[in-house]
Amino acid sequence: MSSESSTGPDGGAHPAPGLGEWAAAALVFGSSAAVLVVELVALRLLAPYLGLTLETNTIVIGIALTAIAVGSWAGGRAADVVDPRRTLAPLLAVSGAVVALTPVAVRATGATGDGALLLPAAAATIFVPGALLSAVTPMVTKLRLSSLDETGTVVGRLSGIGTAGAIVGTVVTGFVLVSTVPVSGILVGLGVLLVVAALAVGWGVRRARGVLVPALVVVAGGLVLPVAPGGCDVETTYHCAQLEPDPENPDATLLVLDGVRNSSVEADPEALDFAYVRAVAGVLDTFRPPGEPLSAYHLGAGALSVPRYLAATRPGTTSVVSEVDPGVVRIDAERLDLDPEGVEVRVEDGRLGLREQPSGVHDVVVGDAFGGVSVPWHLTTREALLDVRRTLADDGVYVANLIDHGPLDFARAEVRTLSTVFDEVALAATPAALAGQEGGNLVVLASDAPLDLDAWSEALEARDTGWAVATGDELARWTGDAVLLTDEFAPTDQLLTPYPTG
Repeated sequence: MSSESSTGPDGGAHPAPGLGEWAAAALVFGSSAAVLVVELVALRLLAPYLGLTLETNTIVIGIALTAIAVGSWAGGRAADVVDPRRTLAPLLAVSGAVVALTPVAVRATGATGDGALLLPAAAATIFVPGALLSAVTPMVTKLRLSSLDETGTVVGRLSGIGTAGAIVGTVVTGFVLVSTVPVSGILVGLGVLLVVAALAVGWGVRRARGVLVPALVVVAGGLVLPVAPGGCDVETTYHCAQLEPDPENPDATLLVLDGVRNSSVEADPEALDFAYVRAVAGVLDTFRPPGEPLSAYHLGAGALSVPRYLAATRPGTTSVVSEVDPGVVRIDAERLDLDPEGVEVRVEDGRLGLREQPSGVHDVVVGDAFGGVSVPWHLTTREALLDVRRTLADDGVYVANLIDHGPLDFARAEVRTLSTVFDEVALAATPAALAGQEGGNLVVLASDAPLDLDAWSEALEARDTGWAVATGDELARWTGDAVLLTDEFAPTDQLLTPYPTG
């Protein structure tokens, strides 16, 4: 026990609380780091149910900041009323229990498909530990104040330590934990650390008994987690990935990323189950004489459906693929055993990879990069599309997969943006989508050379897509006064309607 004295509300001295400088720094640093770990991991945990969009980020950040504000204010008030030595251990212990139960709570709620239940559950599992952990700093500050003459020094030092903890928590989570430890493991592990810290603090002030129940809750969370619904087969840097049998095709395996069916994989690379892939293949079949090898560049890997198809139907084709998620690349190679000839997969951001491509060399560029159902915004802009055109040969084509629903504002904006870059633009989709009655996948085709749209339409019919092609005035009417997407202004998340609105 320290022999310092601290100042009470009446300005008089009272016995020191028994919290040394290093212990105080560790508590503030660790609790601040834990808040940021919870915030960042919550984004990953919610992505399969809400999508990895700007709105999801905004919700999580808003809840976390609210928790920090409420916890700091309430913790400061409580420190003036209750001896902080009695409250620090329970704050840490209850936080640990809630954090450890978060994966089970969110996944069980998300599995119901009821967004009205998911958001409150997610908010509680972020807000409760965030607020309790944020209350630690003002309480520790109260314990460390021994004289009004050093108030500024103590508050400033602990504030700086808390900020340093938040920075470390952010960096370690983003660069180390997420890429090496499953999300559920991060949260259960953090819960264990918080309960251990609570035991240490409680032991120091002879109040460790109250930590027993939260400790049991953490253990229960770890035991229940393996049977909780909604788990991932592989947690990659960017996705919750699952490999599932295709209920519509016993010969196929589905690659599901964040709850969205990304690819259907069969042993035969020419067996294309998804209509949009058949629409892309229709472009590739009619673009050049059959069997002629191409130079292709692909934005997004998925399960390499299009590169595999090109390798099988046009031997000698060279395909360069930019895929930002190394976990997806590992799944393709190790879990799906995909290694098509002539395909080079590079782990890199698509926009940066595109910038590195030489000018005028590619016959085709395929855009099929998604975060959930959203094309990364920086691949949708006029500037990005100008770079696509730069890499294409004079008669090269750009073909891209889009997903949108509702009023199709994002798809219309992307088509309008393409029309400002390329001389020829065409869109293939279901007749209902072209009539504005439904959404889903749409495939857009663009080139500076004339497009053989009759051949593409015949290929769509032959492949039983049920899709139609729009171009010229019809496409201009469909696009209307859509937004032009630029690096300066690209509200793709706001324009996109991820799921049917009806």
